[in-house]
Amino acid sequence: MVNYNQLLNLPSSDELPDSDDKPVDHEIQILIPNLLRTILNRLWRDRSDWFFGVNMGIFHTTGSNPRVAIVPDAFLSVGVPRLKNNKLRPSYILWEENYIVPILVLEIVSKTYGDEYDEKMIDYARLGVLYYVIYNPDYSKRDKHKRFEVYRLLNGVYQRLQGNPVWMPEIGLGIGSEVGYNDNCEREWLYWYDSQGNRFMTPEERELQQEQRAEQQEQRAEQQERRAEQLEQMLRSLGVDPEQL
Repeated sequence: MVNYNQLLNLPSSDELPDSDDKPVDHEIQILIPNLLRTILNRLWRDRSDWFFGVNMGIFHTTGSNPRVAIVPDAFLSVGVPRLKNNKLRPSYILWEENYIVPILVLEIVSKTYGDEYDEKMIDYARLGVLYYVIYNPDYSKRDKHKRFEVYRLLNGVYQRLQGNPVWMPEIGLGIGSEVGYNDNCEREWLYWYDSQGNRFMTPEERELQQEQRAEQQEQRAEQQERRAEQLEQMLRSLGVDPEQL
Protein backbone atom coordinates (compact mmCIF):
# COMPACT_ATOMS: atom_id res chain seq x y z
CA MET A 1 0.00 0.00 0.00
CA VAL A 2 1.28 3.45 -0.90
CA ASN A 3 1.94 5.77 2.02
CA TYR A 4 0.57 9.10 0.80
CA ASN A 5 1.89 10.99 3.81
CA GLN A 6 5.44 10.03 2.88
CA LEU A 7 4.96 10.78 -0.81
CA LEU A 8 3.51 14.24 -0.25
CA ASN A 9 5.25 14.98 3.05
CA LEU A 10 1.93 16.17 4.41
CA PRO A 11 1.89 18.00 7.76
CA SER A 12 0.02 16.72 10.79
CA SER A 13 -2.74 18.48 12.70
CA ASP A 14 -0.20 19.68 15.27
CA GLU A 15 1.58 21.66 12.56
CA LEU A 16 -1.49 23.32 11.05
CA PRO A 17 -3.72 26.20 12.25
CA ASP A 18 -7.40 25.70 12.96
CA SER A 19 -8.62 28.54 10.69
CA ASP A 20 -7.35 31.43 8.59
CA ASP A 21 -7.60 33.80 11.59
CA LYS A 22 -9.82 36.18 9.63
CA PRO A 23 -12.59 37.70 11.77
CA VAL A 24 -16.17 37.34 10.57
CA ASP A 25 -17.94 40.46 9.28
CA HIS A 26 -21.30 39.72 10.86
CA GLU A 27 -22.47 37.69 13.83
CA ILE A 28 -24.90 35.69 11.68
CA GLN A 29 -21.82 33.96 10.26
CA ILE A 30 -21.48 32.40 13.71
CA LEU A 31 -25.11 32.28 14.88
CA ILE A 32 -26.57 30.47 11.86
CA PRO A 33 -23.92 27.70 11.69
CA ASN A 34 -24.17 27.17 15.45
CA LEU A 35 -27.97 26.94 15.20
CA LEU A 36 -27.70 24.28 12.49
CA ARG A 37 -25.16 22.37 14.56
CA THR A 38 -27.30 22.56 17.70
CA ILE A 39 -30.37 21.22 15.90
CA LEU A 40 -28.29 18.48 14.28
CA ASN A 41 -26.84 17.48 17.65
CA ARG A 42 -30.33 16.53 18.76
CA LEU A 43 -31.48 14.99 15.49
CA TRP A 44 -28.41 12.78 15.26
CA ARG A 45 -27.72 12.39 18.97
CA ASP A 46 -27.62 8.59 18.59
CA ARG A 47 -25.09 8.74 15.75
CA SER A 48 -21.34 9.17 16.03
CA ASP A 49 -20.44 9.08 12.32
CA TRP A 50 -20.65 12.76 11.49
CA PHE A 51 -18.89 16.05 12.11
CA PHE A 52 -20.13 19.62 11.74
CA GLY A 53 -17.42 22.28 11.64
CA VAL A 54 -17.89 26.02 12.14
CA ASN A 55 -15.31 28.50 10.79
CA MET A 56 -12.78 25.68 10.72
CA GLY A 57 -10.00 25.14 8.24
CA ILE A 58 -10.26 22.28 5.75
CA PHE A 59 -6.79 21.20 4.68
CA HIS A 60 -6.69 19.37 1.36
CA THR A 61 -4.40 18.40 -1.48
CA THR A 62 -6.44 19.77 -4.40
CA GLY A 63 -4.97 23.27 -4.13
CA SER A 64 -1.51 24.67 -4.71
CA ASN A 65 -0.35 24.18 -1.11
CA PRO A 66 -1.67 21.60 1.38
CA ARG A 67 -0.72 23.96 4.21
CA VAL A 68 -3.27 26.54 3.02
CA ALA A 69 -6.78 25.73 4.19
CA ILE A 70 -10.12 26.65 2.77
CA VAL A 71 -12.34 27.95 5.57
CA PRO A 72 -16.12 27.86 5.02
CA ASP A 73 -18.56 29.30 7.52
CA ALA A 74 -19.72 25.74 8.16
CA PHE A 75 -19.43 22.24 6.73
CA LEU A 76 -20.84 18.77 7.33
CA SER A 77 -18.95 15.51 6.92
CA VAL A 78 -20.63 12.11 7.12
CA GLY A 79 -18.74 8.87 7.67
CA VAL A 80 -16.15 10.28 10.03
CA PRO A 81 -16.04 9.94 13.84
CA ARG A 82 -17.63 12.72 15.85
CA LEU A 83 -14.43 12.89 17.89
CA LYS A 84 -10.96 12.38 16.45
CA ASN A 85 -9.03 9.96 18.68
CA ASN A 86 -11.54 10.82 21.43
CA LYS A 87 -10.57 14.49 21.18
CA LEU A 88 -12.02 17.60 19.59
CA ARG A 89 -10.59 18.57 16.21
CA PRO A 90 -8.48 21.73 15.86
CA SER A 91 -9.03 21.55 12.09
CA TYR A 92 -10.30 19.16 9.42
CA ILE A 93 -7.39 17.51 7.60
CA LEU A 94 -8.41 15.28 4.72
CA TRP A 95 -5.40 12.98 4.87
CA GLU A 96 -6.19 12.32 8.54
CA GLU A 97 -9.88 11.69 7.75
CA ASN A 98 -9.35 8.91 5.17
CA TYR A 99 -9.81 11.61 2.50
CA ILE A 100 -13.53 11.88 3.31
CA VAL A 101 -14.59 15.20 1.80
CA PRO A 102 -17.35 17.24 3.49
CA ILE A 103 -20.69 16.47 1.88
CA LEU A 104 -22.03 19.97 2.49
CA VAL A 105 -20.43 23.39 2.78
CA LEU A 106 -22.14 26.64 3.83
CA GLU A 107 -20.98 30.13 2.97
CA ILE A 108 -22.73 33.23 4.34
CA VAL A 109 -22.10 36.31 2.23
CA SER A 110 -21.15 39.46 4.13
CA LYS A 111 -20.30 43.05 3.34
CA THR A 112 -16.81 42.06 2.29
CA TYR A 113 -17.21 40.00 -0.86
CA GLY A 114 -15.52 36.65 -0.43
CA ASP A 115 -15.64 35.06 -3.91
CA GLU A 116 -18.54 32.84 -2.87
CA TYR A 117 -19.92 32.65 -6.42
CA ASP A 118 -16.68 32.17 -8.33
CA GLU A 119 -13.34 31.16 -6.79
CA LYS A 120 -14.81 29.34 -3.78
CA MET A 121 -17.29 27.57 -5.99
CA ILE A 122 -14.41 26.33 -8.15
CA ASP A 123 -12.41 25.30 -5.08
CA TYR A 124 -15.29 23.33 -3.53
CA ALA A 125 -16.05 21.66 -6.85
CA ARG A 126 -12.40 20.66 -7.23
CA LEU A 127 -12.46 19.34 -3.67
CA GLY A 128 -15.57 17.28 -4.45
CA VAL A 129 -18.08 18.80 -2.01
CA LEU A 130 -21.49 17.47 -3.10
CA TYR A 131 -23.71 20.31 -1.80
CA TYR A 132 -22.74 23.96 -1.72
CA VAL A 133 -25.11 26.30 0.15
CA ILE A 134 -24.84 30.08 -0.17
CA TYR A 135 -26.89 32.35 2.09
CA ASN A 136 -26.85 36.00 1.04
CA PRO A 137 -29.42 37.87 3.17
CA ASP A 138 -28.20 41.44 2.71
CA TYR A 139 -26.23 41.65 -0.52
CA SER A 140 -28.08 39.38 -2.96
CA LYS A 141 -29.06 42.32 -5.18
CA ARG A 142 -25.45 43.44 -5.29
CA ASP A 143 -24.33 39.97 -6.32
CA LYS A 144 -27.36 39.36 -8.59
CA HIS A 145 -28.28 36.15 -6.84
CA LYS A 146 -31.10 34.84 -4.65
CA ARG A 147 -30.86 35.19 -0.88
CA PHE A 148 -30.71 31.40 -0.48
CA GLU A 149 -29.18 29.07 -3.05
CA VAL A 150 -28.23 25.40 -2.96
CA TYR A 151 -25.97 23.81 -5.57
CA ARG A 152 -25.29 20.14 -6.24
CA LEU A 153 -22.11 18.89 -7.89
CA LEU A 154 -22.80 17.15 -11.21
CA ASN A 155 -19.94 16.02 -13.45
CA GLY A 156 -17.57 18.38 -11.67
CA VAL A 157 -19.81 21.44 -12.06
CA TYR A 158 -22.29 22.93 -9.58
CA GLN A 159 -25.91 22.97 -10.72
CA ARG A 160 -28.34 25.11 -8.77
CA LEU A 161 -31.28 23.27 -7.22
CA GLN A 162 -34.72 24.84 -7.05
CA GLY A 163 -36.94 25.16 -4.01
CA ASN A 164 -36.81 26.23 -0.40
CA PRO A 165 -36.25 24.02 1.47
CA VAL A 166 -34.10 21.76 -0.70
CA TRP A 167 -34.10 18.04 0.06
CA MET A 168 -30.69 16.31 0.03
CA PRO A 169 -31.24 12.53 -0.13
CA GLU A 170 -27.58 11.65 0.35
CA ILE A 171 -27.70 13.39 3.74
CA GLY A 172 -31.27 12.50 4.65
CA LEU A 173 -32.08 16.12 5.44
CA GLY A 174 -33.39 19.22 3.77
CA ILE A 175 -32.07 22.73 4.29
CA GLY A 176 -33.93 25.98 3.87
CA SER A 177 -34.52 29.52 5.10
CA GLU A 178 -37.46 30.68 7.17
CA VAL A 179 -38.34 33.49 9.56
CA GLY A 180 -38.15 32.30 13.14
CA TYR A 181 -37.15 33.26 16.66
CA ASN A 182 -33.70 32.33 17.86
CA ASP A 183 -31.12 33.86 20.18
CA ASN A 184 -33.72 36.44 21.30
CA CYS A 185 -34.04 37.65 17.72
CA GLU A 186 -36.81 37.23 15.15
CA ARG A 187 -35.37 37.12 11.63
CA GLU A 188 -34.70 34.73 8.79
CA TRP A 189 -32.59 31.73 9.78
CA LEU A 190 -31.42 28.54 8.15
CA TYR A 191 -32.98 25.30 9.38
CA TRP A 192 -33.00 21.56 8.72
CA TYR A 193 -36.16 19.94 7.27
CA ASP A 194 -37.55 16.44 6.83
CA SER A 195 -38.45 14.86 3.48
CA GLN A 196 -41.96 16.31 3.67
CA GLY A 197 -40.67 19.86 4.08
CA ASN A 198 -41.43 20.05 7.80
CA ARG A 199 -38.95 22.13 9.75
CA PHE A 200 -37.16 20.60 12.72
CA MET A 201 -37.56 22.68 15.85
CA THR A 202 -34.79 24.54 17.62
CA PRO A 203 -33.95 23.83 21.28
CA GLU A 204 -35.67 27.08 22.28
CA GLU A 205 -38.83 26.06 20.44
CA ARG A 206 -38.80 22.61 22.04
CA GLU A 207 -38.40 24.14 25.47
CA LEU A 208 -41.27 26.54 24.79
CA GLN A 209 -43.41 23.67 23.52
CA GLN A 210 -42.75 21.69 26.71
CA GLU A 211 -43.60 24.72 28.84
CA GLN A 212 -46.85 25.21 26.93
CA ARG A 213 -47.78 21.55 27.36
CA ALA A 214 -47.06 21.72 31.09
CA GLU A 215 -49.14 24.90 31.35
CA GLN A 216 -52.02 23.27 29.45
CA GLN A 217 -51.92 20.23 31.73
CA GLU A 218 -51.98 22.50 34.76
CA GLN A 219 -54.95 24.40 33.35
CA ARG A 220 -56.84 21.14 32.67
CA ALA A 221 -56.16 19.98 36.23
CA GLU A 222 -57.47 23.30 37.60
CA GLN A 223 -60.60 23.03 35.42
CA GLN A 224 -61.28 19.50 36.68
CA GLU A 225 -60.83 20.67 40.25
CA ARG A 226 -63.28 23.55 39.72
CA ARG A 227 -65.85 21.20 38.14
CA ALA A 228 -65.54 18.87 41.12
CA GLU A 229 -66.08 21.77 43.53
CA GLN A 230 -69.11 23.00 41.56
CA LEU A 231 -70.60 19.49 41.53
CA GLU A 232 -70.09 19.18 45.28
CA GLN A 233 -71.76 22.54 45.92
CA MET A 234 -74.70 21.58 43.72
CA LEU A 235 -75.18 18.27 45.52
CA ARG A 236 -75.06 19.93 48.92
CA SER A 237 -77.61 22.53 47.78
CA LEU A 238 -79.91 19.59 46.97
CA GLY A 239 -79.35 18.14 50.41
CA VAL A 240 -77.06 15.38 49.24
CA ASP A 241 -73.85 14.65 51.05
CA PRO A 242 -71.19 13.95 48.34
CA GLU A 243 -69.19 11.84 50.80
CA GLN A 244 -72.10 9.42 51.10
CA LEU A 245 -72.23 8.72 47.39
